[in-house]
Amino acid sequence: MPHMTAFARNQWYVAAHAPEVGRELLGRTVLGEPLVLYRTEDDGTAVALSDRCVHRRFPLSASRLDGDRIVCGYHGFTYDTTGACVSVPGQKRVPRTARVASYPVVELDSLVWVWIGDPALADPAAVPRARHLDSPGWVTVRGMEPVDADYGLLVDNLLDLSHETYLHGGYIGTPEVAETPITTEVDEDAGVVRVSRHMDDAACPPFYARSTGIEGRITRWQDIEYHAPCLYLLHSRVAPVGVLPEADGSDPDAFHTEITYAITPSAEGRVYDFWAVSRDFARDDDEVSTILRDFNHTVVMQDVDALNLLQRALGTERAGYQELSINIDTGGLAARRILARLVEEGDKPVERAL
Repeated sequence: MPHMTAFARNQWYVAAHAPEVGRELLGRTVLGEPLVLYRTEDDGTAVALSDRCVHRRFPLSASRLDGDRIVCGYHGFTYDTTGACVSVPGQKRVPRTARVASYPVVELDSLVWVWIGDPALADPAAVPRARHLDSPGWVTVRGMEPVDADYGLLVDNLLDLSHETYLHGGYIGTPEVAETPITTEVDEDAGVVRVSRHMDDAACPPFYARSTGIEGRITRWQDIEYHAPCLYLLHSRVAPVGVLPEADGSDPDAFHTEITYAITPSAEGRVYDFWAVSRDFARDDDEVSTILRDFNHTVVMQDVDALNLLQRALGTERAGYQELSINIDTGGLAARRILARLVEEGDKPVERAL
């Protein structure tokens, strides 16, 4: 895929993990738009404004807060939470055009979502959910890494987990991941792709052996749920071999991990890889948190290095190269179709089930 994946602008994208946004000004770039994020003093509401002073384009994220107003660090132009300039140096009259863009924000499931497109179309009900990120009974570790690659390459990467066997051996990959056939379901209208891989008898990779204490072989289920364009959920289940869910679906003897990725295009050829690992076991064990954080960070960095290398290789690819795809690519190809459709249809937001 040597070309760059087009941006669907009228969609919700994750700009930050909720704990990242506070009274320190935070700069992020989403769909090529530089943003500054912060929280208000009174109620902690997250605010997203354009990160460029209207006067000489100085980054507001490199400026300072005075109450809930941003004072530009270059000439002191001052903006309120709506982006309106309320003070300029050396004169009482504020020019009518002195305003920076303000972007709709929704904070949900400990993620801060922003809307870069037409604000009239920003429906908070269209934000896809990841309830485990701040639900009772779950503990989460999280991080973010920028990648110097087209965001479509990260979507491809996450929808085909057979690469775990080869890229992430010694961490989460075992031979069975690549050997086990997948099933793929696509809901074109809802913009959702599901890819499942159920392994009945597999080696237990260190990621799970160290965190769960399981010794020996396991049943391992990977059920992916990708909500285009931004949210990727991996519902992971591991248990000793022979332990399967009850007829009613209960699964008390298994270990459940929710792996969440928010895939946010930063600019052309750059993507933010927001990641989180949530678990329903050993919730008070800080050592397990450290193991999962360190292991998943290592896995993410292996992906970052591979995708950066892949992007550079694609940048030198000859014109007319024909990509080869096989069965493991079914989910990724479906995701590409949906992403292209979201752009072609004028970026109408997809309908989310509540």
